[in-house]
Amino acid sequence: MVAPPQGRLTKQNTRCGVEYSNLSQAAILLATAAVAAPIARRLRIGTVLGYLAAGVAIGPWGLRLFRDVESILSIAELGIVLLLFLIGLELRPARLWTMRRLIFGAGGVQVAATGLLLGAIAVLAGVPLATALVIGLALAMSSTAFVLQVLEEKKELSARHGRLAFAILLFQDLAAIPLIALVPIIAAKGKTSAADALLGVGMAVGVIAAVILAGRFVINHVYRLVAASGVREAMTASALLTVIGVALLMQAAGLSAALGAFLAGALLADSEYRHQIEADIQPFEGLLLGLFFTAIGMSLDIGLLTREPLLILALVGSLVLVKALILYGIGRWQGLDPASARRLGLAVSQGGEFAFVILGLVVGARLMAEPSADRLAVAVTLSMVTTPLLLLIDDVWRRRRKAALPAFDTPPKAEGHVVIAGFGRVGQIVARILRARGVAFTALDSSPDQIEIVKKFGSTAYYGDASRLDILEAAQTGKARAFVLAIDDVDTSLKTAALVRQHFPDVPIYARARNRQHIYRLADLGVKIMRRETFLSSVDLTRDLLRGLGMPEAEVMRVTDAFIAHDRKRLYGDYQHASNEEKMQVLARQSAAELEAILREDPEAGEVSGGQAKAGALK
Repeated sequence: MVAPPQGRLTKQNTRCGVEYSNLSQAAILLATAAVAAPIARRLRIGTVLGYLAAGVAIGPWGLRLFRDVESILSIAELGIVLLLFLIGLELRPARLWTMRRLIFGAGGVQVAATGLLLGAIAVLAGVPLATALVIGLALAMSSTAFVLQVLEEKKELSARHGRLAFAILLFQDLAAIPLIALVPIIAAKGKTSAADALLGVGMAVGVIAAVILAGRFVINHVYRLVAASGVREAMTASALLTVIGVALLMQAAGLSAALGAFLAGALLADSEYRHQIEADIQPFEGLLLGLFFTAIGMSLDIGLLTREPLLILALVGSLVLVKALILYGIGRWQGLDPASARRLGLAVSQGGEFAFVILGLVVGARLMAEPSADRLAVAVTLSMVTTPLLLLIDDVWRRRRKAALPAFDTPPKAEGHVVIAGFGRVGQIVARILRARGVAFTALDSSPDQIEIVKKFGSTAYYGDASRLDILEAAQTGKARAFVLAIDDVDTSLKTAALVRQHFPDVPIYARARNRQHIYRLADLGVKIMRRETFLSSVDLTRDLLRGLGMPEAEVMRVTDAFIAHDRKRLYGDYQHASNEEKMQVLARQSAAELEAILREDPEAGEVSGGQAKAGALK
């Protein structure tokens, strides 16, 4: 069976006269999960493939430790429900809007083109049009968990094809929701009166509206009360209850439990408890999803594969080939080079977990015979096996051709320009002034979301981690007039500064620093021109404050100028003791007393600029 009807775990499972209780079965499944995932990770084949192989090993076609796979699948499908809840939890409106072109452009084209082409093939095979369309769209889905796992292990998730793969998978996850809801509607066509259909639609809309209202006005307050109790397990129980409760409510209205889980997650995406809920749900989702893949492996009909090997292999080959070619075309359309587009096509060419769910619904609705669905389920399972093998072959091919995949955008060739590393608050202000003065610059940022945001406002930045030498070389740093170090993360900033000083010593660095400690560590690397990101803005704000308190303008400027001079003097003088925390604490107390004395001086007699001569570049 592809996806079984609801059932209960059997009391016992017998093999050769030995009885396995439910507890024993649970122990075997947990042991399988504990062993399969680490072994698969060590073999670099992906944990999903490890679970599938483990399921085959302990299932009816292996050691026969389990025979009632249907009851296990009915429990394991809760993993899919939790997966959809977490997907909804991640889909904050701001994130969707930032990635909308990739998600709804590339993702929409992939699902539509693949679904229509595979559906057309199904029609030619004699499948009714409506059912063929559902099957085509189901097979257009890929395995989100599988692809992200493989790309992460190969460190390609941050590459351009990895980002595009993520956007396409995200759209597939969104598209799966209406597709799951579509199957019962197709099955009910012609079997119900218009009044009954209208009543069903009204009930569905009412339930969805109730869930949305509850999520908006009730659930957050419930979590607030539970969190106030300080009982962590109560928070976990509340999160699980939210998912299961909404899923049951949707089922009662004749809708998909998965749709309910997704809605529940989306409604909590902006909740202040989102991270806590995600942390509580994640272990259950991972374990149950592993159990789901293990059960799919158990249900893999090896007998069918041995009886009809040519048909199954033809189905697998057709599925992978159609998807890979369409994805390759989308990659090229989105500006990927041939090697990256090929990588995208191979990584996302398999069938996905939602295909099993949808095939089960199709069989349950009697839209397709069970043997045909079983063939497709076997083909989807085997298509997952092909992904790591195809990527491995591609790795060998690229090594022989000595071709590397770019993990960043390639900026245009330039000379006499300014390189800006980090295109956040500081980097963008620098860029605006340089642009206004006609000074050429190349801006780099390691956040794909930030790149998309600045594009909307007319700025151009290139995706790339400036702490990598190959990216600095691609940005023509050696030919730059200056290097602006505006990276927010301290460790990445220091790593980048060290690289620039080592490989491009003639390029001056103008660095943004988070605090005094950051300045001292940059100075240790030989950086001479640095500015603390909040120092001058804080002084300006204080000037406005003093004016608002009624202090005369001359006194405002005297006090703040005295503070600036004293702080710079201290910054310069304390540098030699930066590694001695005890000494720095003593100097801080002495400096506070000294500053207080300076600011109490007679404005006409006080000399406040003594530290300016030695201020240097440490500011």
